[in-house]
Amino acid sequence: MSTSGLFRFPIPLTRVCMVPWGLRLCEKPQLLSPGTAVAPVQAAGKKDHPALLSLDESELEEQFVKGHGPGGQATNKTSNCVVLRHVPSGIVVKCHQTRSVDQNRKLARRILQEKVDVFYNGENSPVYKEKREAEKRKQERKKRAKETLEKKKLLKEQWESSKNVPRERTADSD
Repeated sequence: MSTSGLFRFPIPLTRVCMVPWGLRLCEKPQLLSPGTAVAPVQAAGKKDHPALLSLDESELEEQFVKGHGPGGQATNKTSNCVVLRHVPSGIVVKCHQTRSVDQNRKLARRILQEKVDVFYNGENSPVYKEKREAEKRKQERKKRAKETLEKKKLLKEQWESSKNVPRERTADSD
């Protein structure tokens, strides 16, 4: 079972056993009963949003169309681009990030889940809040970079003006 397969189950159902090196290297994650409390396991670099609205498969329309973009025949002649439509909201997601249809299906569902959550919850959606925070951080970095550039220009002007001012001659230099 891949790590992406673990995220289909509720978080309390997964547990990874930590064992000393060399004992059981090929051990798979164990499944627990739903009542057992365990810390959630999360993929590295990925944020998990358990509060997102779940998608009902009966509300989805899925199509496989030919790909586009760079890659030549491998992408343009194979139908591995996934078009996923959420019927109640009318939101359509097109995913062609990988050459694998299965991975594109998973990615399309994840993207659609985030978009549907933003559509129904608006500003209260965790995805919306995260994007807004990212925009604020970007604006702050931009502002700091602009201030640094202005300081550099000011220092350069001061250095140039001090360089152009003629120095007084002393008796020793003649």
